[in-house]
Amino acid sequence: MKRITFLILSQLLVVSAMAQCSICTKTAGQIGQEAGRGFNAGILYLAAMPFAIAGFIAFKWREKERN
Repeated sequence: MKRITFLILSQLLVVSAMAQCSICTKTAGQIGQEAGRGFNAGILYLAAMPFAIAGFIAFKWREKERN
C-alpha cells in the first residue's frame, strides 16, 4: 500500500512535466507560450485517465490475487 501511495504522490508532483511529441512541440511553439502551456496541460489531462484506469485494474487484480 505504501508503494501505491508513493507512486500516486510522485505522479501528482510531476504536473509541470513536458508531455509533448515532436509534432505537438512544434505546434505549441507556433501558438505562443501561454497557449503552449495550456496545450501541454491538456495533453497531461488526457493522458491521466487511461493511466488511472489501468492503475485501478492493476490494483483490483493484485487485490484479488492476494486473497
